[in-house]
This record gives sequence, structure tokens and C-alpha cells, in this order.
Amino acid sequence: MVTKKVEAKKVEKKPVAKAPAVKATAKVEKKLVTQKIEAPKKVEAKSEPVIAKKVDKPVVKAEIKKVDTTPIAVAKAPVEKPVEAKKPAPVAKKLAYNFKLFNRWDSNITVVDAGLRRYITLNPKLVPFSHGRNMSKQFWKSEKHIVERLILKLMVAGHKGKRQYKESGHNTGKYTKITGNVIKAFEIIEKKTGKNPVEVFVRAVEGGSPIEGVTTIEYGGVRYPKAVDLSPQRRIDLVLRWLTQGVYHSKAGKGNRKDLPERLSEQIMMTAAGDQAANAVKKRHETERSASASR
Repeated sequence: MVTKKVEAKKVEKKPVAKAPAVKATAKVEKKLVTQKIEAPKKVEAKSEPVIAKKVDKPVVKAEIKKVDTTPIAVAKAPVEKPVEAKKPAPVAKKLAYNFKLFNRWDSNITVVDAGLRRYITLNPKLVPFSHGRNMSKQFWKSEKHIVERLILKLMVAGHKGKRQYKESGHNTGKYTKITGNVIKAFEIIEKKTGKNPVEVFVRAVEGGSPIEGVTTIEYGGVRYPKAVDLSPQRRIDLVLRWLTQGVYHSKAGKGNRKDLPERLSEQIMMTAAGDQAANAVKKRHETERSASASR
């Protein structure tokens, strides 16, 4: 009897223990299914804006590279234009005021020689007379009007060699007299050429100024000549000296009874034309020939 009861108890316990276990697994599976369905929706919503930001960056970089190549081709075209353009001729500066020299002739003239442009002063003046204001400073003679320098050089023509063939200073202090002779000479030039006499005089200064000269160099107790380039101030000084000396030397010839204005106008016109008979042109060729021989 004891054995039978034990077996009955074992049989009864088996079905009771299995029933609740099956129900528990079913509930757990439902929960897992609901969690698996909801979880990927949240992840997909967060990942979409991140992918959009990464895709936009390389697209912008590719567009910038294409835009950078276009201005390089456009910039090359205008570089060729200034090479073909020709340089314009030098034009005189237009001033707000323009006093005519001696109230007759325009002094606003262009200087063709670039080396002498700074040292040929053509400021508009009625009477070229500076009262010696620039004598206290060295090399300020170039600030004077070029016609005034001609008048002063006619007053003191200078020496010719050591024998002083023509004495200098016989017209010193006679500024009014020499100015009147220059005005008469300019009137003669205007009648014969039909041009502005101031312009003709400037062309004579350019044509008669030498470019090279000769200097002596002492080396080892021996002196020998050496060719050098002349400065612009030296060139103008030599031309004015040769012009005035040619005027006075022409009077020394026999049968020459021409006045100072006539002889001065002849020397200026011949020097501007490059005539070999002019004293300034003759002296220029002599100095340049000796310079080329001593190179």
C-alpha cells in the first residue's frame, strides 16, 4: 500500500509543472517580437541625417574645382594687348597758365632728347631773368630758362685756348642790350623758317650737344686719353659755349659786316639743321671723333 501512493503522487506532479512553463514562453516571445519591431525604426530615423551630411560635402568640393579652372583661361587673353600697343610720342604737359616768352612766342615745347629733358628748362615766363637767385647753390643753373642761359653766355663768351683769342666779359652788365639782340635774332628765325624760334633754338641745343668726350688718366706716371660719357649739364654748357663763340668768331672774318642778331640767327638755324658750317656741329664731331679713337 505504501508503494502505490508514491507512484500516484509522481504522476500527478508532471502535468501540473509543464502547463505554466508553456504559458511563460509564449509571453516572452510576444515581448521580444514587439521589441524587435520597434528597435530598428528608431535607428533608421537617426542614421538618415548623418548620411545626408556626408554626401553633400564632396559635391561642393567638385563644383569649386570646376569654377577655379575658368578664370585662368580668361586671364591670358588681355595680356597680349599691351604688347601690340605702340608707345605714344612725348607730349608737352598742358599747364593751367602759359605766359608767352617776351609776350610773343610759346615756350611750352617738348624736348625730344630724353637725356636733356630734365636740364632744358622751359617754364612759361614773360622775361627770362632770375636776378641770380640760383647762383648760391651748386648745379642750380639748370633751373634757369634756357633762353636766359643763352643771354648770359653771350655776355661772357669765354676763352678760346690759352692765348685768349677772344676776350670774355666785354658785354658784362649789358643784359638789356643782349636781350634786345636775342629778340631780333628770334624775329629773323621766325621770318625765314616760319616756325617758333624757341623750338628751333631747343633743336639746336639737342643737335649740337656731344654725347662722348675725352678725359686724361694718369697711370704709372704716364698720361693717356680715355673716352667718357658726358653728363647732361656738361653737354648743354658745351653747346652754349660753341654757339656764342661761333657768333663772335664769324665777325673776325674779312668783309663780314653782319650784326649780332643776324650772326646769332644763322648759327642757331645751321646748328638745328646739322650743317657742318656751324661751329657747334663742327666741335661736336671733333670731340666725338677723338673719343672714339681713344677707347
